[in-house]
This record gives sequence, structure tokens and C-alpha cells, in this order.
Amino acid sequence: MRVALFVPCFVDQFYPHVAIAMMQVLERLGVEVHYPMEQTCCGQPAFNTGYWDEAQQVATRFVEVFEKTGCDAVVAPSGSCTAMVRVFYRELFGVGHPANDQSSVIGDPFRKRLAMVTENCFEFSEFLTKRLKVTDVGARFPAKVTFHDACHLLRELRCKDEPRQLLRAVKGLELVEMKECETCCGFGGTFSVKFPMISTAMDEVKVNSIKETGAEYVVACDSSCLMQIDGYLKRQSIPVKSISLAEVLAST
Repeated sequence: MRVALFVPCFVDQFYPHVAIAMMQVLERLGVEVHYPMEQTCCGQPAFNTGYWDEAQQVATRFVEVFEKTGCDAVVAPSGSCTAMVRVFYRELFGVGHPANDQSSVIGDPFRKRLAMVTENCFEFSEFLTKRLKVTDVGARFPAKVTFHDACHLLRELRCKDEPRQLLRAVKGLELVEMKECETCCGFGGTFSVKFPMISTAMDEVKVNSIKETGAEYVVACDSSCLMQIDGYLKRQSIPVKSISLAEVLAST
């Protein structure tokens, strides 16, 4: 199988090692990995702040770049950005939304190209479990961990058990569920900037729930969530480390 890596802006700029870990796991499983150098943002920041014309330009480029790869799937270490492509591109271009139908604008050829790319875009954990049908990737991580459900991964992509299946198969790893596993961490992109007090209060609830588990690590599929959580952990001098699912799965 051939896949194209979609590395979101957040990962590219702050957590490139997460993308490298994802690539290592895929290659360990015999997947042929390609990285389209022309790729840029998926357009989510512009879309979320109401700049839909600009978001359409970025999304159109995304489709053009990834369709050229001819790969079987597009895989990303982010539920948030994957949801933007697979779920919100349809809303952005009015596909399936009669009140916002833009068929005459984008045309049938582009609709088909759009569907071909978006329907084959997967978040890392769901790609492993649903497309490759793999849960044990040969990882070893002797530690007690708890898992944070990122909002878009859980609510838009409907992925809850997929990352847990992968964690349960890791040798030496003990998974302990926190009470507030589905509660938002308070990041939400620009939400944390516009509403810092509310964001911090939400982060506090999440971190208190993490502390109660006695876990050494908090694991998540989205690095943006981990940055939010890790910031609070460090400010409060709480000895819990944050780590991405990809990094755990790359450990041997």
C-alpha cells in the first residue's frame, strides 16, 4: 500500500518528531510512504474564523497536491485536520448542503476530485485499525498512561476505541482511563487566545482528571491538545509527561 503523509502546520512547526514517528510505524508495517513537498495548510484556521473564500483556495490546492500522488490514502497525525478535510470540506464547498450548493461554481469534475481525496483521508490511528486492520505494531512502552480524546477525532471522525486498541497492544503499557477523557482540553485553536480564562479553566479540569489516574504519561492523537495540556502541567509543576500516540507506537 502507498500512502501520502499529510503533516499539519502545527506538527510541522512545533512537533516534527511526531510526523517522523508516524512514518517510522508505517514503514515498519511495510507501507510505502510519500511526502508531497508542495503541501501547505488544510485551510482550517481560515474556515473556523469565517474566511471561507480564502479557505476554499487553500482547500483546492490541498486537493490538487494530494490527488497527484496517486496514493491509496492520505494519512495525518491529527484528528482535527483530518476532520477538516473529510468532513468540513463538504460544507466549505456546499457539497450535500442544498442551502449552500455551489455545484455551478466548483463543477462536477472538481466534485469528483474532491471526493476522491477527502474520502481517502485518514487520521493515523483509524488508518492503522480500519484500513490496515492492525492493532499490534510491535511497540514497547513500559509505562502507565491515560488517553485524552481530542474533540474532532471523537465527535467528527467517531474514533474512540481505535487509539485505545493500539495502546492496549503495546507491550509493557498500562492504560488507565480518566473520568474526563472526553472533555475538551480548552485549546480549540484561536479559542484559547480569544477566551484565555475559559480555556485555562477547561484545561484545569482536564489536568485534574489526569492527575487522579496516577499516570506517568498523557497520550493523545492531536499535538495541539498535548501542547495545551502540557503547558498547564508544567506551569503547575505536575510530573506527568505528554506524548503523542505516534511516538508511543514508534517506541520499541
